[in-house]
Parts: sequence; structure tokens; C-alpha cells
Amino acid sequence: MRLNFNPVGREEIHSLETALLIGSLFRPEVMEEIRNSAERLTWVDSLAVAAGALARSKAGMSLSEIAEELGRTESTLRDHLKGGTKAGKIVLETFDLLKKGELDLDKILLDTSTIREKLEKIRSEIDDLLKIL
Repeated sequence: MRLNFNPVGREEIHSLETALLIGSLFRPEVMEEIRNSAERLTWVDSLAVAAGALARSKAGMSLSEIAEELGRTESTLRDHLKGGTKAGKIVLETFDLLKKGELDLDKILLDTSTIREKLEKIRSEIDDLLKIL
């Protein structure tokens, strides 16, 4: 996956935003946090907002433009962009890993596709066994 780390236009912004979110979500510490957290929806939402804010910031959008587009306060977005929140810190780290080429999104996506295929096969086998019983 080829990313522009200073996106130009909506498509590139969304590509970077998606990469940041996927890269952040599949980090082991985030998976563990989401798995153990009673507030997993809040956690995922915070990561999505932080990823969206960073992608738009890298595209040169002002904080007020980002706030209007994402429906969050400038203060919240500023905290994410400075790494003052846990989600913001993780997304910034993910950005650095992507930029250095140390995070391979294609491998993450391939692994999740493989897992999905295995789960579908197991579900099918369970359905077949249930029909027998």
C-alpha cells in the first residue's frame, strides 16, 4: 500500500486516515486494551478521531476545519495531535512506524483475510456438525 504522508485531496486523506486506524487497531497493545476494556467503543472512536485528525492535519487543514469536519472540539483534537491522549499517542507512533516503513499494512490486511477465511471454514464445519446432531 503506497501512502502519501502529506496527503493532497480527499482520497489521499482517507487513505492515510484508514492506514493510521488499521495500523493502530492491530497493534498488540491496542488489541489487548480493546479486549480488556469495558469502554471498547469509546476506545475505537478515540482512535478513529485521532487518525482522522492527524491525516487532515498532515494535509494542511486548520484545526477549526478539522473540528468542523470531524464534529469534535478543537481542544480534543489538539490533545490528540500533540499525543496528549492515549489514542493520540498511539496514532502518532503508528504514523512514525508507517513513515519509516516499519509497519506493513499489507501483511496486517493479508493476515486478517486469512483469519477471516479460517473462521468461515470453522463456521461451516460447525454448521455441518450441527446438522448431523
